[in-house]
Amino acid sequence: MPTVSIKTFSFHPSIWPKMIGQYSQDAKAGDLVEVLDKEGNTFGWGFFNPSSNMPLRVVKHGEEPIDEDFFLTAIRKAADLRRELFHLDRDTDTYRSIHGDADQLPGLVADKFGDLLSLEITTLAAWRRLDTWIPALHEAFGTTRAHVRVDPALSRVERIPTDPHPLSTESLRKIKVREHGITFEIDFAEGHKTGFFCDQRDNRRRFASLVEGKSVLDLCCYSGAFSVYAAKAGAEEITAVDLDEKAIAMAKRNANINDAKIKFTHADAFSWARTMVENGRKWDVVLADPPKFVTGRDDEKGRGKYNDLNRLAAQLVDPGGLFVTCSCSGLVNEFEFEKLVTTAVHKEQKRLQIFDRTGAGPDHPTLSNYPESRYLKVIWSRML
Repeated sequence: MPTVSIKTFSFHPSIWPKMIGQYSQDAKAGDLVEVLDKEGNTFGWGFFNPSSNMPLRVVKHGEEPIDEDFFLTAIRKAADLRRELFHLDRDTDTYRSIHGDADQLPGLVADKFGDLLSLEITTLAAWRRLDTWIPALHEAFGTTRAHVRVDPALSRVERIPTDPHPLSTESLRKIKVREHGITFEIDFAEGHKTGFFCDQRDNRRRFASLVEGKSVLDLCCYSGAFSVYAAKAGAEEITAVDLDEKAIAMAKRNANINDAKIKFTHADAFSWARTMVENGRKWDVVLADPPKFVTGRDDEKGRGKYNDLNRLAAQLVDPGGLFVTCSCSGLVNEFEFEKLVTTAVHKEQKRLQIFDRTGAGPDHPTLSNYPESRYLKVIWSRML
């Protein structure tokens, strides 16, 4: 087996270029390789791509060798976690099936939408194995179709072929799925990532349990899932705001499918919220669920956006009302996010009574040696 040595000891699965030492001449892009420490001893096993910004993705640490069957076993283990341990099929036909490194399948994120698997590929190694992995995924999750996505910019860096994968359903556009008895339409032509944010499933149900008879503001509503849940739970008035015109169109369709009465507004959440603050408008419950603002460790502009949005949102909550705020930036951990939020709120001479902190559901496991994989943070609070 080809070998790659690392100069720096690390149990993190992602190995940066500066940490790579020598590698054998037969180590090619996309290969499964033996990882050696600086003394030449076996340290683990991983995927190699010298042209990538992240040239080595360690799959397994330890001396015991692995082969390609290891990944087929990983797929079966992933299905067992979702279907046998957590019984997700009872409540929904849409959930995260494969969560990349956390399921020992670097470069593969897969969401199940009924009989369809939506795959997001981020490594050449994952792409090269799709002929084997896709049939195994169908067998494990009871699906029959696959839709493969590769970000064009990432494709150039990883040197992933740009041609559609032969096992991918390319004519796909819209499908409907159920979640806790609620129906959503997913538009693969217009949607983000794999098409629908399964990670907020449990938080949507929790949110719905708190809004009966209340006025609700949903900032950065995307396809309207939180708002639809709120409407079905008996919220008195719902206002949903998003800058993405296509997202608002999807949200309106989801509201119509579920006979949900929601006031949708196509606007920038920041400028719209400032206007509402100036007008003295307030809601019983305010939710802020923005897109990923922080894209790098030193992205202070993105951190400033979290400050600004939460500062504005806090001013729109009635005294004693509920404030739920989210971050999906993996490079902002839960402690930093809470500090960003509380600092923003305190600047408005307000205080939060935080009663819970949650994240993604159990179909989005995280690795103990990969804290960034806990990307979703949700703070639940009452405004004092």
